[in-house]
Parts: sequence; C-alpha cells; structure tokens
Amino acid sequence: MTAILLALGASLFWGVADFVGPVKGRTLGPLRVLLYVQAAGLAAIALLVLLSGHGWPGPRVLLAVPAALSGTLGLYAYYRGMLVGAISIVAPVAGASAVIPVGIGIATGDRPSAPQLAGIAAALVGVALASREPGETDRTLAAGVGLALVAAVGFGFYFPPMHVAGDADPWWASLIFRMTSTTVIGLAVLARRPPIAIRPLDLAVVAAVGIGDMLGNFFFAASSGHGLVSVTAVLASLYPVVTIALARAVLAERVARSQQLGIVLTLAGVALISIG
Repeated sequence: MTAILLALGASLFWGVADFVGPVKGRTLGPLRVLLYVQAAGLAAIALLVLLSGHGWPGPRVLLAVPAALSGTLGLYAYYRGMLVGAISIVAPVAGASAVIPVGIGIATGDRPSAPQLAGIAAALVGVALASREPGETDRTLAAGVGLALVAAVGFGFYFPPMHVAGDADPWWASLIFRMTSTTVIGLAVLARRPPIAIRPLDLAVVAAVGIGDMLGNFFFAASSGHGLVSVTAVLASLYPVVTIALARAVLAERVARSQQLGIVLTLAGVALISIG
C-alpha cells in the first residue's frame, strides 16, 4: 500500500505541474519556463537532502543520470507539444509511457498479480482512448501528438533507471536527477539563447511548478523501495487524469465521450492495481 500511495502522490504532483508549467510555457516559451522549473526543483531538493543528513548511499543512485537525460528530453517534447496541441490530448498520449517500464519490468522478473495485470491493461487502454479526438484531422493536433509520443518514449525510459536509483536512496536519486536535468536545460538555454527575463509573479508560479515536479520525482523514487516498477510506473503515469481535469476546468477544453471512457478506465485501473 505504501508504494501505491507514493506512486499516486507522484501522479498528483506531476499532474498539476504538467498543467501549470506548459500553460506558462505557451506565453513565456518552453525553455525559459523549464530553466526556472529545474532551478527551483534543484534548490528545493538540495535543501531537503542537506537537512535530512543522508550520506552518500553508493553508486546505484547514479542511474538517476540516464533517467534525467531521458526524462528531460521527454519533458521538453511535452512542453513543445502543448504549444501546438490540446492539453487534453497531449497529456494522455505522453502517459502511455507506462508501456515501456511495464514491458521491462515483466521481462526482468516482475510478477504482478492477476488483478494488477488487469488494472495495468485497463489503465493503458484508458490512456489510448483518452488520446483520440474523434473526427479531428487538423495538422496542428497531429504535430502535438507526435511530440507527445516523443515525450512518452522519454518518460518511459525514465522509470526503470530511476526505480533502481530510488530504491538505493530516494533523496540522493532525486538530487542527482535534478542536478542532471538542470544542467541539460541550462546547456540548451546557452545553445538556443532564448530570452530568460521573467516577472516576479511568473517566477513564483514556475518555481512552484518546479517544486511540484521535484516532489513528483521524489515520491516516485521513494515508491521504488516498496513495489514493482511495472506497478508503480503505471500508477505514477496516471498524471494525465489530473492534467485533463484541470484543462477542462480552467481552459474549458472539450473532452469527447470516448475520452471520458478512457479516463474512467484509467481510474478503474488504479482501483484494480490498488487491490491487487
């Protein structure tokens, strides 16, 4: 139950951060927002590690480095996808990233129970249904879905190495992850040279997004010591449910009946995984 609650906590924090961040990215630009998101998250986790007094846990936490490289690529593609596609579409497509850790987990020995397998299948089918906009043929949507698929691959390959790193020590894994992701975004900013000036109110918002994203990473890393990657990754990947709900409530984005069915299936999947 601890793994389930932590993974769902990651999903909640990611769901909110992955709505507010890309919305700000539409007006400020993805790289500018991501720079402050990563910096705020790094400052927060560095302070927490310092206060926790955790010593160096060993080399396994260095697997947070490839996790960060893959996850940061996914996050940038996700933000870019939000520029050209509807949040209600891009988010669930990116959530299909759960397919990758599930496949890797089962291939390497994870043995989820029958209800958990049914829950995983329901959640993945739900994400697939939520990603489809009936009757939509506009090229802008197609571009958003393409970037969302890149995000799904990036997010998918984040989960297995971060699971191992988090099992070693979630504090240091989260710190190394954020150090790496901040460096990657910083190098991208130096290469692309976008404007980085930001108003104090916007800074406060994106800093809060960064702390929320960091907490999502930490909660997932913490769940790694309590559950299978094929289960925790699926639960953590349910953040699109939160993001879609916010897009509907705040931006009044339309959600078709088939997409509503997809959201219901994802929630049913959560229930099955939880009781498994």
